Amino acid sequence: MSRSGYCPQTPAQVREMLQVIGVGSIADLFAVIPDGLRARSFELPDGMSEFEMLAGMERLAGKDRRTVVPFLGGGSYDHFIPAVVDHLAGRAEFATSYTPYQPECSQGTLQALYEYQTAICRLTGLDTSNASLYDGGTALAEAAFMALRITGRKKILVDGAVNPFSRQIVRTYLANLAVEIVEIAPVKGATDRKAFLAGLDDETAAIVLQNPGFFGGVDDFSDLAEKARSRGALSIVSVYPISLGLLKTPGEMGADIAVGDGQSLGNPLCFGGPSFGFLAVRKEHIRNLPGRLVGETVDKDGRRGFVLTLQAREQHIRRQKATSNICSNQSPARPDLPRHPRPGRVCRAGATQFRQGTVCQGGARGHPRGVAPQRGADLQRIHPQPADGCGNRQRAAPGTRDRRRSAAGTLVSGLGVLPGGHGNGEA
Repeated sequence: MSRSGYCPQTPAQVREMLQVIGVGSIADLFAVIPDGLRARSFELPDGMSEFEMLAGMERLAGKDRRTVVPFLGGGSYDHFIPAVVDHLAGRAEFATSYTPYQPECSQGTLQALYEYQTAICRLTGLDTSNASLYDGGTALAEAAFMALRITGRKKILVDGAVNPFSRQIVRTYLANLAVEIVEIAPVKGATDRKAFLAGLDDETAAIVLQNPGFFGGVDDFSDLAEKARSRGALSIVSVYPISLGLLKTPGEMGADIAVGDGQSLGNPLCFGGPSFGFLAVRKEHIRNLPGRLVGETVDKDGRRGFVLTLQAREQHIRRQKATSNICSNQSPARPDLPRHPRPGRVCRAGATQFRQGTVCQGGARGHPRGVAPQRGADLQRIHPQPADGCGNRQRAAPGTRDRRRSAAGTLVSGLGVLPGGHGNGEA
């Protein structure tokens, strides 16, 4: 076997190692591999230039069937992303992966995160948002932790129509705590209100719902939020953010906490990640909010400025008494840059990119643009009516022509997230 330039051992050292382990040759190390599974040859072709490699990969990808309409996703979907997002994501001002503790040298990042928080509040109809979390699943788990802290109770009701991946994360987070997690099975894809009301008692810390549900149903949870509040429990609603330009927001439903995954707000699929999670709450719960929180202030000369605020909640100050062990946010860091060893800092188009896209791709119309995923229009054409037993309580759904005006709708109209990758804004 010829010696590779990447192997520093000399032939004498190789013979010595083989003798120690009792093997005659390097080839004998692979004897356990059946002949049918062995590589036929390790003689690789000559290297190619980047241009040649890309052309070859495009020819190979061209053999795939491109007419198939994908309906899979599980929370991650293909969307149009304005070119300005990638352009701004690559700027050096946003390339840092470190938390902006020092406001005197981080005003750009802090302002971008402050505007992101403002945008999330407008989308969800709630009062306060943190500077983002790792993903939608961890945001839901942190919301569950919040409810346990705020109420001092030990029981959580979770709708079976919530994304199963998020439900698994909640179970994992709470596995070692004396907490009862009760999952309410959906009825034909819809939330079982009777079962929720039967399980709601004075020990319930929160109810966890999702809109649209994992099975595609759109709902209005105002009645369940009111019932939960009457029993002293909080209501947590996981939402698909783009849909909030058309559907009733968690704030309008009376929810206490809204969470979700922001992949659709500027992130490509990237084989499932990374993304970012958002979490918004009512003002009275702000001191139990996990993660970073950027606030507006003025400097000694009276000029507007931004700082990290309410840091006494956080791990670097309160240690084991912190509201959460999450001490990071999904600030942007492109995957082609060196990755910071702490998690949550590898997002190509994270919280800051979402806000950049909102600012730089304003809508010219006075109503929400079509906001279905890439193939949402195809779904509407193929199966325009809900499946049997999965009728929507609220008729407006992503991809329809609802013209309802709201703060969320106005914001979504500026996102530039269009169906099918077209630029005309029509569903």
